[in-house]
Amino acid sequence: MWQYAIYLVSLGAIVQLIGIFSYIKDTVRGNTKPNKMTWLLWAVAPLIGAAAAISDGVTWAVLPVLAFGFASCLVFIFSFVNKNSYWKLGRLDYYCGGFSLLALILWWITKIPEIAILFAIVSDGLAALPTLIKAWKYPETENAGPFTMGILNSLTSFTAITKWTFSASAFPIYLVIMNIAITFAILRHKIFQKNILLKK
Repeated sequence: MWQYAIYLVSLGAIVQLIGIFSYIKDTVRGNTKPNKMTWLLWAVAPLIGAAAAISDGVTWAVLPVLAFGFASCLVFIFSFVNKNSYWKLGRLDYYCGGFSLLALILWWITKIPEIAILFAIVSDGLAALPTLIKAWKYPETENAGPFTMGILNSLTSFTAITKWTFSASAFPIYLVIMNIAITFAILRHKIFQKNILLKK
């Protein structure tokens, strides 16, 4: 049973990377405009959360979180390739970025794994807010691929959790909720249009 869980979380990580490559492709072409602040902090916070979980004894269940952090790092790097992929940062972006960094600094001071994970989730959530708002207002600037794949990737974490502790489950639960929210923000018009057409 444990072996199947390892296969599932590994598959989830691969699925996440497949989704991110489609996002990177659209970013390089200028079709998708990622919020650099969001993706930078999405690269940092999950890696810190995963490191804290590992320090608290969590093993394979952190792989999906690591995959999300690594994938976000790739998006941030490739967002500089095409100038047309740039999304202008506003005051809210900088506020969220500042609060995110503050959360990470507070974790760095405490060194307690559970607090590290909590602050990493707060940091990641604040970083997600600008992209969630952008996806809601301008869904054409986003690609739902990495977020739908992120839902599947995050769900695989639960198969590898041997002991349901805050360290093991908190970040995966957050990632599922966050990815669902952003996916819905991007696709809601298409979903509602299909429902209207079906009713007709």
